[in-house]
This record gives sequence, C-alpha cells and structure tokens, in this order.
Amino acid sequence: MSTSYDAIVVGAGQAGPSMAVRLATAGMSVAIVERHLVGGTCVNVGCTPTKAMVASAYAAHLARRAGELGVTIPGGVAVDMAAVKARKDRIAGNSRRNNETWLESTNRLTLIRGHARFVGPGEIAVGGETLTAPRIFLNVGGRAATPDMPGLSEIDYLTNSTILDLDEVPRRLIVIGGSYIGLEFAQMFRRFGAEVVVVETAPRIIAREDEEVSAAVQKILEEDGVAFRLNASCIGFERRDGEIAAMVDCTAGAPEETGSHVLLAVGRRPNTDDLGLERAGVETDARGYIVVDDELQTNVDGIWALGDCNGRGAFTHTAYNDFEIVAANLLDGDRRRLSDRFPVYALYTDPPLGRVGMTEAQARAAGRRIKVATRPMSRVGRALEKGESKGFMKAVVDADTDAILGAAVLGVGGDEAIHGLLYAMQGGMRADVIRRTTPIHPTVAELFPTLMGDLAEA
Repeated sequence: MSTSYDAIVVGAGQAGPSMAVRLATAGMSVAIVERHLVGGTCVNVGCTPTKAMVASAYAAHLARRAGELGVTIPGGVAVDMAAVKARKDRIAGNSRRNNETWLESTNRLTLIRGHARFVGPGEIAVGGETLTAPRIFLNVGGRAATPDMPGLSEIDYLTNSTILDLDEVPRRLIVIGGSYIGLEFAQMFRRFGAEVVVVETAPRIIAREDEEVSAAVQKILEEDGVAFRLNASCIGFERRDGEIAAMVDCTAGAPEETGSHVLLAVGRRPNTDDLGLERAGVETDARGYIVVDDELQTNVDGIWALGDCNGRGAFTHTAYNDFEIVAANLLDGDRRRLSDRFPVYALYTDPPLGRVGMTEAQARAAGRRIKVATRPMSRVGRALEKGESKGFMKAVVDADTDAILGAAVLGVGGDEAIHGLLYAMQGGMRADVIRRTTPIHPTVAELFPTLMGDLAEA
C-alpha cells in the first residue's frame, strides 16, 4: 500500500511538529511519523522533566539554608523522591499530550506511529505502508552515547533518560562525564541527598568554557558536596558485593570509586543509523550526523534535516530555529541561514551559566585583538539581596571594532540575563551602546553597562 503526501516529517521532536503544522496550514497534505513519544527529547527526557527536577532540588537546597534568610523550618527538610518523580511525570505528560492534541487536530495533517525508513529518495516505509512525498524533513534527534568501556555490559547503568525513572535517591551516584548533562544531574541528586562523585577524563570540567568558568563551576558544586575525579583514564566497571566499582586510574586519589548507581553522561549520538539513509543517498559525516548546507538542505534535493541529527546544534532552541529557517526559506520568501545565528546556551546548575558567542580562548584562537572585562556577582546588588552571590560575569569585545564577541554570566538569573547581550549581538550593537544605557535597579543585567565600562585589552 502506498500513500502520497505533499510533505513527510520524520520525528516529532522540537522542530518536527512545528514544521508539519506550518506546512499543513499552508495548504499541503502532510504526514508526521513518530516511532516513540511525541515531543522528542526535550518534552520527554530533556528540558521539561529535568528542569522540573532541578526546581525540586533547588527547593530542597533553599529550604536547608532558609535560616540564612531568617526563616525557620520546624522538623527539618526531607525529599520524597517518588513525589518529585510524580510531579516531573505530570508536567512532561501534560506537555506531550498537548503536542499530540495539536497535531491530531490540525487539518491536512496525519500523525503516523511507527519506525520510518527510506526506500528511496522520496519514499519512506512505515510498517507495511509506503509513504511518498517530494519534500521530506528529518527531525529524528539523538540519544545518549554508550562508549565501549570494560565491564559496562556487566552493570546496570543509567543514562540521561533512565535516571529520570528513579523514585528513590541513590546512596552514592557515580557520574561519568563532567560536562553539561552530567553536572546538572550531579548537583541535582546531591541536593536530593545522594553522595555524588563526577569522573572526568579531561584535566577540567566543561572544557569548552574558559578555564575560570570551569574552575568556578567546580568550586560551586564542591561547596554543595559533589566530589570530582579529573584526569581519569582507562575507565571500567565491575560488580562487587552489591555495589558498582568504577576503575578510574586517576593521577591522584584511590584507583577506583564505588557506588550504588552509575550515570553515563559522555555525549550524544544522532538517531540516523537505522533510517536507511543510504537508500536515499543522504550523506552523513564520520559521526553519523546528516550533512546539511546553510539552509538545512541535505545533498539530496527535497530532503532537509533539522535538530540534533544534523550536528549543527544540540539544543531545543537550535532545533526550533532550524524549523524557522526552513519555513522562512520555503514558504515566506525570506532567506534565513544557519550562519546568521550566534551560539547561545545555558548550563542549568545553580547558579546557572548563560553563554553567548565566543569564549576568550576562542576569540584568541580566531586571531582577534580583544578587550575583556570580568565582574564578580558579589558586586551585583540583586544577587546579594537574594543571598545568591556566587559566580561572575564576563564579556569579550573586539578591540578594533567594539563588537561584542561573546559573554558568560555564571550567577543567579544568568540564563535569563544573557539574552540582553544575545539581542545586542544579533542587532549589531556595540559595547559602547550598552555602556551608555540606563538599566533597571536592582537587577542582574544592570551590571552590563558597568561591565562594558571595565573593558581592557587582554
């Protein structure tokens, strides 16, 4: 059996549903195919559930230090992990159902459940049915990478997805990977009451960031009670007396760590290995990411790749922007490109890290002559008033053009405040314009003009 559509969308993650609905409302007949859960990573095992749990962990942390703010909590603080999980499940479930209702109620749009595989450039098989369309949009996302580590197959390990199913606090959690996902879970479960150790093969955590950012984040987590084992090598596992032993072979400390649970947080891989891309002639790179041009088109005419599977952004917001780029070019006659956007993201530890544009190290590597300014959050009135003055903010500016190249805000509200500099950069605003701006007091972003006034050649 074969059914023809004007367009097929494979994957109902962040970009897929919006793409499908936009095409359908433009008058096209559209099929959207999803093999698992509508909403993809963000709604089901990413942003929505994890940030719900981060909120619970923050509540526990704030309650424990309530005395610092003059508030007494009789009886102390306890975490009901089953209730935390139930709240998280409820929030994620509602979001997923809202997405399903949206798709199912859209005219000219058909939601098909099943695993899609290419038969040819314009043909996709789902179950026993063949779907054809002149336009195909791939939004198949990614999953946790599971590298070949000795003994891994002998233990029950957790990933960013399965750790969300825990309804009890681990006694001791070993986190393999000192990057963004691993650090968020490390602090979260430490605040829930688990002992936590982070094992990282590099000499420092979040190595993409400047060294002082890495050091500050590590210090903040250590103050929460998270332990770190850096420069780990030859990581392996074995079961021992009901525990899991992780061999880390570090340059300092004991050669192993033992715990009740292990979380693997060592990267992601695209869900492209079982799509039959070779039958359509779609090119992938050495890591399996679909190769796209500046407008998200693949090497095959009529096939686009959006979101995590194209390797051009690993975030919900970049996936959605992929949709916006494709829709603008295809339907609005408005040329938009990947190269127009600035890299921007957040690390949702507490306090959070908001990052936009280049780091200082990246600017230097690019051969720029730069000016740099750094200000501690202890100089921010709003942070002091809230009793949350850890961290700092930093700006990197081109010394020749006064263009803002990048910034980081590690501190309370940093994930929100960073948007002010993102918008300034997107609009081509120079640092001196921000320096001359009058901000609201008391806020976190009010320090940006002062920060720009502190710029000095570095």
